[in-house]
Amino acid sequence: MHDIQLTMTAVSHALYAGLHKLLPKAVHEHDRERRDRGAVSLEQALWYAAAAVACGAVATIIWNQVRTQANTPVSPGG
Repeated sequence: MHDIQLTMTAVSHALYAGLHKLLPKAVHEHDRERRDRGAVSLEQALWYAAAAVACGAVATIIWNQVRTQANTPVSPGG
């Protein structure tokens, strides 16, 4: 379980870092007037997007493992 959580954290941080580099410089400034104009900031939206993609990746990995185990033949008596 710890490996899945670690993988999900790593993927979400990598996606967030990649998306954060695409933003204009004005978004990176820590000027509260510019950043807090809406109910949800762009930074929060990127975190949610990265988390959603990471959850999807982890779900795909788990589903593939479940499907692989389900397709293995059962040996009688053991």
